[in-house]
Amino acid sequence: MDWPISPRRLRELGVLGMNQRNGEFIAQMNERRYYPLVDDKLLTKELAEESGLRVPALYGVIRSTHEIKQLAKWVGEHEEFVIKPANGAGGDGILVIDGKQSDKPLVYRKSSGRAIGIDAIGLHISNILAGAYSLGGRPDVAMIEYRVKFSPLFEKISFQGVPDIRTIVYRGYPLMAMVRLPTTQSDGKANLHQGAIGAGVDMAGGHTLDGVAHNRRVTHHPDTREPISGVAIPEWQSLLEMAAKCSDMTGLGYLGVDVVLDRELGPLILELNARPGLSIQVANGEGLRHRIERVDQHVDHLSRDETAAERAAWSREHLAPMNL
Repeated sequence: MDWPISPRRLRELGVLGMNQRNGEFIAQMNERRYYPLVDDKLLTKELAEESGLRVPALYGVIRSTHEIKQLAKWVGEHEEFVIKPANGAGGDGILVIDGKQSDKPLVYRKSSGRAIGIDAIGLHISNILAGAYSLGGRPDVAMIEYRVKFSPLFEKISFQGVPDIRTIVYRGYPLMAMVRLPTTQSDGKANLHQGAIGAGVDMAGGHTLDGVAHNRRVTHHPDTREPISGVAIPEWQSLLEMAAKCSDMTGLGYLGVDVVLDRELGPLILELNARPGLSIQVANGEGLRHRIERVDQHVDHLSRDETAAERAAWSREHLAPMNL
């Protein structure tokens, strides 16, 4: 399927638009009292751990400028770490530290390879606390956490950063998934708005399909020139079960679940999103509405609630691509 396409064809393909997403799904299925559970990454992490779901380890939380003085102590034993705003959006404000400069103990190396001193890191944290990256510009807190070790699975179709897997969950059922692949243009971040690639995923087998960049179909990664499709994601059933459980633990009927694959720890939940974007439809070459209708028909005829494992298995069997 070639994009962009006509409005009539979009309707035929069941493509979900922004207004319909906001009015019929986010507004009606996501009670606002549950939003803090996903908007605040610190609350999300705590809730996931209580639910037995794996997340990157938390090294520390800085809540005031006074605590920045203790930064060297917080990260002293960790040469690699990530600093992020608890209430950030779109990947803004995330600082990834790859290691230390061997000859300068208080100078670190960013994921881009550039050096950054402890004072500059402290200034970045100060900006986080002031709300420079938070939703609505509100005062925030800074999280220091484990830096995910890049799984070699996507090594040939990614640039520098850590790819993640976004799954849309509807009424507790994994609906559609894509892998977000960092590029040079996205500065190594798995953010579609900054130029990363979104590759669709076959729900049945868990292997990648072709991708999309800036709403245009792509078949090869622009940096590595390797084909995007055909990469099999391990533990696919488990990944879908994790996504389904996130719906249970948050009470949200429509959400996005972002998971990363660590080469040592396996799948880790990175964050949740109560307002997931719609580019996942372009990545998969299929609209969400047809799958939503199939889930509604299934759920409305159930005599009992299904477990997360049963919901994941149903999605694999009934929500495979329609090859449109």
